Amino acid sequence: MTLTELKYIVAVARERHFGRAAEACFVSQPTLSVAIRKLEDELGVTLFERGGTEVGVTPIGQRIVAQAQKVLEESANLKEIAKQGHDPLSGALRVGVIYTIGPYLLPQLVPKLIEIAPQMPLLLQEYFTVRLLELLRQGEIDCAIMALPLPDAGLAIQPLYDEPFVVAVPKGHPLASRSHVNAEELKTETMLLLGTGHCFRDQVLEVCPELSRFSATNEGIQRTFEGSSLETIRHMVASGIGITVLPMSSVPAEPDERDLLRYIPFEEPVPDRRVVLAWRKSFPRTAAIETLITAIQACRLNGVTMLDASEQAA
Repeated sequence: MTLTELKYIVAVARERHFGRAAEACFVSQPTLSVAIRKLEDELGVTLFERGGTEVGVTPIGQRIVAQAQKVLEESANLKEIAKQGHDPLSGALRVGVIYTIGPYLLPQLVPKLIEIAPQMPLLLQEYFTVRLLELLRQGEIDCAIMALPLPDAGLAIQPLYDEPFVVAVPKGHPLASRSHVNAEELKTETMLLLGTGHCFRDQVLEVCPELSRFSATNEGIQRTFEGSSLETIRHMVASGIGITVLPMSSVPAEPDERDLLRYIPFEEPVPDRRVVLAWRKSFPRTAAIETLITAIQACRLNGVTMLDASEQAA
């Protein structure tokens, strides 16, 4: 049994496909298949149900894959501990970030971190929250910047900042001249939303629960539209298709009269989200995590409230 074989079975369990798992491991499919068959023979059990378009994991296979993930994580920790003996900030930090945070935080964060710890480059991945949690559990990233609530437990969590939401409307919209808007008023509007899988979509639907009913029916197709990114939706709003709700960090800090959008704050209580950094409790590079938090807190995001390091996650 080798670490390489354990890496292969974890990849197959994740991809549910031998070909895609082989590509993820940068080996040929026959090489991966032979290695997994060898491991199954050694253990005397069948790990995967072959056949059909998707590979299934047997009940005993699920237990072995879970243990393999832990072994791979601890193996990686050995290397990190050795690095810490020389320089706790040496080596890349693998950071995941959700799609609705990355475009607005990373352009400030990366230069800050280069200034604070030039020997610790960031390896960045943008994904949905569910995928980032999976990558954390598998040890494929070291930490992730996400928004509460998280559908997972057992992670160390450091609150970073609270971010209010605003309503974005076309320049000529009846709401454009308003100083504030009530969430109840939005249910009569054509609302542009992110697609399923984005946690920000779920947060907007909490603010405007009436939209959830519309988006689940045929009528909803006429009342709500879905986009793949906040920037796509922003352009759709500018063209007059509808309105949307945005996180404050995505709003330009300086108003521009040439902008085709107007950003209207919500009335109290203002809906918001809490952005946090999450990492495995077993991750050994504490100094790297602390340095990343320091760099994030040094960023100047429009309209957000940075939280003290002593703040606890809700």
